[in-house]
Amino acid sequence: MDASQALAELTELSSQVKRAVVLDASGAILGATDADAAAAEELARAALDLVGAAGDVHASPDEVARVEVELAAGGLFVLREGGLTIAATTGPRPTSGLVAYDLRTCLRAIDPPARKGRRGARARTGEGEG
Repeated sequence: MDASQALAELTELSSQVKRAVVLDASGAILGATDADAAAAEELARAALDLVGAAGDVHASPDEVARVEVELAAGGLFVLREGGLTIAATTGPRPTSGLVAYDLRTCLRAIDPPARKGRRGARARTGEGEG
């Protein structure tokens, strides 16, 4: 499934996730729960900044797998896996393990863009042959 579908499923199943965005390896937005592009960009920028800060403290940004910040008004979670990054906001006092599980499940449901593209290329090539 694509990122938008996975995010729709995430917000339907997780009562704790308020907003979320999925980024590819280059930081481009693949999908967002916000219809407002500026709000999605803001969340994406915050996620990348947070990963960068974590990478400055430990190892490098490429090695950061999960970052979480809890504020009085809510939390910000960032998970990275398989070349994708997901960032999500929550309400106050989120259940960290459950939110992380939901976000990881969302990422794993997304078809990798490279594999998805190869399937389409094979189908197009096969149609023209024989």
